[in-house]
Amino acid sequence: MAPPLVLLQDIHLRFGVQPLLDGAELSVSAGERLCFVGRNGSGKSTLLKVAAGLIEPDSGTRFVQPGTTVRYLPQEPDFSGYATTLAYVEAGMGPGDQEYRAQYLLDQLGLTGREDPSNLSGGEARRAALARVIAPEPDVLMLDEPTNHLDLPAIEWLEAELKSLRSALVIISHDRRFLENLSRATLWIDRGTTRRLEQGFTAFEGWRDQVLEQEETERHKLDRKIVAELDWLRYGVTARRKRNVRRLGELHSMRKDRREERRVQGNVAITVTEAQTSGKLVIEAKRIAKAYDDVPVVNEFSTRILRGDRIGIVGPNGAGKTTLLKMLTGELQPDSGSVRLGTNLEVASLDQKRAALRPETTLRDALTGGGSDTVLVGGQPKHVMGYLKDFLFTPEQANSPLSVLSGGERGRLMLARALALPANVLVLDEPTNDLDLETLDLLQEMVADFPGTVILVSHDRDFLDRTVTSVIAAEGNGVFNEYAGGYADMVNQRGRGVEAKARLDDGKAESRSSAKATAAAPKEAKRRLSFHEKHALQTLPKTLDKLRAENAKLEERLADPNLYARDPAAFEKASTAHAKVLADIDAAEEEWLRLEILREELGG
Repeated sequence: MAPPLVLLQDIHLRFGVQPLLDGAELSVSAGERLCFVGRNGSGKSTLLKVAAGLIEPDSGTRFVQPGTTVRYLPQEPDFSGYATTLAYVEAGMGPGDQEYRAQYLLDQLGLTGREDPSNLSGGEARRAALARVIAPEPDVLMLDEPTNHLDLPAIEWLEAELKSLRSALVIISHDRRFLENLSRATLWIDRGTTRRLEQGFTAFEGWRDQVLEQEETERHKLDRKIVAELDWLRYGVTARRKRNVRRLGELHSMRKDRREERRVQGNVAITVTEAQTSGKLVIEAKRIAKAYDDVPVVNEFSTRILRGDRIGIVGPNGAGKTTLLKMLTGELQPDSGSVRLGTNLEVASLDQKRAALRPETTLRDALTGGGSDTVLVGGQPKHVMGYLKDFLFTPEQANSPLSVLSGGERGRLMLARALALPANVLVLDEPTNDLDLETLDLLQEMVADFPGTVILVSHDRDFLDRTVTSVIAAEGNGVFNEYAGGYADMVNQRGRGVEAKARLDDGKAESRSSAKATAAAPKEAKRRLSFHEKHALQTLPKTLDKLRAENAKLEERLADPNLYARDPAAFEKASTAHAKVLADIDAAEEEWLRLEILREELGG
């Protein structure tokens, strides 16, 4: 086996009374693909910072092979002192690194390099930080929640880029699909210690369950031995005093072990307060549209959502997902078209930005509204301490301000607030943000068992595949289409995944192909449009109209819920034709855009 590039041995670290790391170990060799898993608060990020040399443990040793380059992606990067994103990325490169990679990666991640770091959104900050740590192609790349704030196209691009690197990867992420696609070994951080599985995340959950079952068996054996020793003490203590003292000492030792044993942290007790049953029709939208500054965000979208449906909305950042969600739920009025809401609707919402949480508010007041020890769950009072315990908060945290909560704890609190309300419609905007894998499991079960209707926006492919019955996907230019099944089903029908939203460069759209052609042949910049190009500009709009009409017919045919059961061959034929038509529409739109840009550059 190759010698480790980074090695941690017997790491101990204590925050307050409770030890966070209690003899943790880590070994990273060249080219390894290792993921960290564990509950929120188990010490994953702390151990990664120890490995990166950012935190000094109370005891234990850290060894880094001389000459090894290590790069660490924090959850909250520091941009202070940098005028542009390009300067920030270039500052992370060392002598001998290929300088062009800084601008190349920024381009790939949808940034120009000229952005002011102080004005970046969460997603833009994450992209710039990723470019900084990936550009040098280090020996060891440590990533703490790299998919946070990224949309689906960026996540899938990042997967492909990381697969192509020769760097050893150490990854913390709540995105199951991301871990399954990248990891080849798993480090489980549990109750301060580490266990390693020489398989990727796909095998982790079955292995973890076996370990916990074995622990439960051993605990049961210890309980039985304690009972047997107590019985012996009661009835056999009169003879052989020396042996009695020894056995009594052994009993005390076993009891001490039992008391001090660090149990597995409990699971979140997620339940949804059910409201009265809604009508069969929940939402009916007819040709709804919304535009801002004459730019279409939603363009003539129609759908019918019935009681019990679980709808996922996907698309790149800025594609209009949240706008569509707000129009469907009546929070935002469309510019044209109509939305009809069903009867007896009671909606509970989860805001992706956690906007309803004030930093100075305590956990107790966030749930009760202040001045009370009870929270109404389904119209019934429940003591706030009991409800906090259901979501893995301790009594000591009840009076703590929200500003000290981790991202995962804030996510659990927002779930607690939303799910306490009686509801027959759940509206979840990025509900998986910052949740650990176990809480995600329970949230998935809750969504699957919820008797009402669920509408959710998510970039988590695995969560979508496990929960939704249909997916509404952003196609570009405000167009949304609905596909039966989860995310993987959508990809199969559509022929591709979610694609990145086209960027504007200096306020003017420019295709990469035309830019390369111009750079390669500058003398052709003043040429005229050819006859074929002029003819294509005139005919492509009509071609697009025909393709869109054909697409509408195919979608209407595929919308028949009985088509597959009645005629599987016809369903398969229609699905294949639908995917081809969508590809033809994309190709025609790209060709028209290329020619229109060329026409403008040549002065008409």
